[in-house]
Amino acid sequence: MDWTEAVDGYCERLGPGLWAEPWNAVTNLAFILVGLWMWRRSAGVAPARLLSAVLVVIGIGSGLFHTFAQAWAGVADVVPILVFVLLYVWFANRYFWRLGPVWSGVGTALFVPYAAATVPLFAMIPGLGGSSAYAPVPVLIAAYGVALWRRLQVARGLLTGAGVLCLSILFRALDAPLCGVWPGGTHFLWHLLNAAMLGWMIEVLRRHLSGSLAGGGGGR
Repeated sequence: MDWTEAVDGYCERLGPGLWAEPWNAVTNLAFILVGLWMWRRSAGVAPARLLSAVLVVIGIGSGLFHTFAQAWAGVADVVPILVFVLLYVWFANRYFWRLGPVWSGVGTALFVPYAAATVPLFAMIPGLGGSSAYAPVPVLIAAYGVALWRRLQVARGLLTGAGVLCLSILFRALDAPLCGVWPGGTHFLWHLLNAAMLGWMIEVLRRHLSGSLAGGGGGR
């Protein structure tokens, strides 16, 4: 594989160069700013702080991809997102479901076959295209929210996060179809909405754990 191979997958990019995608590049600052803000809010809550740090790395990785636009930068873009998802699933199993470390790990590992089985199904939806790779995530978040509805107030937060992520995926999918009428594309909205959504998901976990630490019953 040629790690320096150029990648041109977004409406905004019309040619090579570090600033060929200015909106897609600059809006990655949203991930970094939200991550730093949540880091500050999450003092004393280690899982939330770890996710906040990963959120900052997501902004850096995505920023590299939308400037250098090469295969290696694509890996730097995708891997931190996967790390965030897997960490959050583990924390959800551990603290929302109150599973032990081993079963939390087993539940997290099951995300891989779940995604492998469902991504091809989402790919059949007209217009979803490459965004189908992200579609299993809001479905899983919503499933957790529904399953936890009678046990934890955090369920409402999870359902809110799933809804925002669905909107974010919609704008990602519309980037190419709307390119003719909106030359800048809509991918930058994917960045802004994702930054807000991921920050919100960290906040949901932070509030739950803060309540547990304060003896508040874990968000019941």
